[in-house]
Amino acid sequence: MIVALVGRRAEPLEETRRMLGAGAICLAIAADVTSPDGRGAIRDRLTGDWGRLHVLVNNAGIVSAGPLAGMADAPLQQLMATNLLAPMALIRDMLPLLRAAAPARVVNIGSMVGDVALPLFAAYSASKFGLRGLSSALRRELRPLGIEITYAAPRGARTEATQAIASFVEPFDIPLDPPESIARQIWDAVDRGRDSIYPRGRERLFVLVERLFPSLVDRALRAQLQSSGTRRLVERAAAPAGPRPADHSSRDLAARLGEALPERRN
Repeated sequence: MIVALVGRRAEPLEETRRMLGAGAICLAIAADVTSPDGRGAIRDRLTGDWGRLHVLVNNAGIVSAGPLAGMADAPLQQLMATNLLAPMALIRDMLPLLRAAAPARVVNIGSMVGDVALPLFAAYSASKFGLRGLSSALRRELRPLGIEITYAAPRGARTEATQAIASFVEPFDIPLDPPESIARQIWDAVDRGRDSIYPRGRERLFVLVERLFPSLVDRALRAQLQSSGTRRLVERAAAPAGPRPADHSSRDLAARLGEALPERRN
């Protein structure tokens, strides 16, 4: 396999490289995708080493939970910059490489909360709704150029990030899947040329109900919020600063996606 790993810190990149195994041909690029300089470094490295890019996976992200009233501007800006603005800008900056490899594909890693918005996840949900909209628009815009878009909406990955916000996840009974399972489902969908990938089971029904009968979802989620006792957090949130967003640990998922890549994809 031929893959490029991108992250802000060199040490986790090397850890992920080791997870891919000795047979992988791997570039490790330390760069911040929220920075124009960082994106430029990625583009320049891939242009020099490959001259094309078959698949771009936008997996960097921040997961944040808590009452919106308790969140300061800086964490909100960081979340939106990472989860929505960076994928948008990175796709734009990688377009020459994607066009050179056409047919090519962009894979945007979203979330189920990009379809069914949860209380206490307002900012995170907003970023994933935006990513889903971006994916739909670019699918129509870039298909004539030979560039396809896959939007993936996993339920939740069992990572350090979700463990850090477990008190907000548990009241809504959000299933957490192993990163390797999520990666395999995503890559299987990419390999079949799917426009989107959603979890199997009740989540697909939830998405349908949300679109057709949103008031039913409103009542159900309000009841869950009330019965869980987390409603008190919302009522007290005007004064405290609120919970600190946790960095989304994407190393496991990135490694599993790399393992799932077919031979000689870049």
